[in-house]
Amino acid sequence: MIGSRLTSVIERRLLVNYRVDPHIAAALLPTPLRPHLVRGRAVAGICLLRIGGVRPGWAPAAAGLTSENAAHRISVEWDGPAGVEHGVYIPRRDTASRLNAFAGGRLYPGEHGRADFTVREDADAVRVAFATRDGEVEVEVDATVEPADELRGSELFTDLAEASEFFRLGNRGLSPRAGGTHLDVLELSTDAWKVAAGRPRSVRSTFFEDLDRFPPGSAVLDSALVMRGVPADWSQREPFRLGCGAGVAA
Repeated sequence: MIGSRLTSVIERRLLVNYRVDPHIAAALLPTPLRPHLVRGRAVAGICLLRIGGVRPGWAPAAAGLTSENAAHRISVEWDGPAGVEHGVYIPRRDTASRLNAFAGGRLYPGEHGRADFTVREDADAVRVAFATRDGEVEVEVDATVEPADELRGSELFTDLAEASEFFRLGNRGLSPRAGGTHLDVLELSTDAWKVAAGRPRSVRSTFFEDLDRFPPGSAVLDSALVMRGVPADWSQREPFRLGCGAGVAA
């Protein structure tokens, strides 16, 4: 790995959230992960991330790189040495960056596929679309940023503060790696955590619209959140061992 920590700025992070039948979500997870439920529903979604200034912690800011990225995620929990722990299981990561696709799973945690992105955004709206090079996934999201920071229409979260805290605590991303016996683990940390309420105007995702994966009515669009201009570090953690009764990093 290039180092245990990468420094960056989250230029834009759009979280599109679905409420999912917990039994359907559980079937998509490797043992010992289980869905982290909110009001009896699993939480899944898409993270659409433009990250800038990415560099090892020791490198100057001028050396940082910028890229568009996407991750399909399911919020999870597991039994750790100190009790229940939380994170997100990421079955798929995609990027517009050739460097990220090469380095992911080799030089830092998380294998990435290649995708082509189209982005249009201003102060109160974000539109991100991408198609993966392997033809497996297409996503189009058009969302507004709510000026009053009022999270409306969500059945998962009562307000923005509750949604913000839920995702702040689920700051470890666990993703498959070659070999299948472990998950790569990447942890997000920031002293400037701040989210704004979004409102999804239209969302299309072939991942969530796949009826073999999500039968009709089992995955319902719930809400959107937006982060902008947040300095953040990404730290490599020990790989997570899979298998019955595991639940601890190897």
